[in-house]
Order: sequence, then structure tokens, then C-alpha cells
Amino acid sequence: MTVPTGEDPAAPYGAMDAARHDAGMSVRRAVLGDAHVDRAQQNTTAFTADFQDFITRYAWGEVWTRPGLERRTRSVITLTALLAHGHWDEFAMHVAAAVRNGLTEDEIAEVILQCGVYCGVPAANHGYQIAARVLAELRDTGDRDAANSGHSADVEGED
Repeated sequence: MTVPTGEDPAAPYGAMDAARHDAGMSVRRAVLGDAHVDRAQQNTTAFTADFQDFITRYAWGEVWTRPGLERRTRSVITLTALLAHGHWDEFAMHVAAAVRNGLTEDEIAEVILQCGVYCGVPAANHGYQIAARVLAELRDTGDRDAANSGHSADVEGED
């Protein structure tokens, strides 16, 4: 079901889904930053509206809001999965998100090192390169959203 731009994307699904969408949007903004989410919303088209609603309600509103894991732990898992599958734009975005969720540079480096054993050295090597660039941008600008600018993940269909 495509929701026209400017309308509440959760409205067609009922109050429970609207609440899930609102909770998801809150967590999504906290984790990815307002600038990133605003770009994602601005880039949403009729073609991608259902997907944006889906990830907001389910990825962010169902999974990221669950009480079983802290956001720091969810960030570790997310970095691992993105590195393992070579989703590099999303990996960069989630390195910045991991910092927002309280991971230190040393902890991010440890996650990548652990991934080297189980996901492969080439993937970890590339992960280190991306993380080093993102972390340098964050240090240089002090802007936790800096790592999100200019990546292809900033178009419709992103996290």
C-alpha cells in the first residue's frame, strides 16, 4: 500500500502500527541522527514509501525497541552483519550510529577484528578502512551525522 508523500505512513495500518511507526521513528532518529532520517524522508518516493514505512515500523519499531538488548549491543550485531555481507554504505552509517550508541573507537576496532576471524580478513580490512574514515570525520567535525553525508545509503530505501 503506497502512502502519498506528506501523509502519515502508518495511518492505513491502524493505531497499533501507528504507535510502532512512531516508536520506530524515535529510535531511528536517535540512532541514525535527524539529518540522516530527514534526508531519507525527503528522498522517499511513491516507489519506496512502502519500504520506508516497513523499515521504520519493523526494523526500528519492533526490533530496535525491544528490551532484550541495549542499543550498544544492537550496534555491535549490526556492524557485524553489515560487514559480513559487504553492505559498506550501511556499515559506514552504522559506525557513526555505534558511536551515537556509546561504542568507543577501540570497541569498534575490536568488533572489526573479531569479524576478521569469522567473516574473513579482506572484509575486516575493508571495514577498518571505512571505519577509520568515518571516525576521522566524526573527530574532525564533531558532527555525528557527518559520516552519513554523501553515501548512496542516503537515497530511498535506506535504513
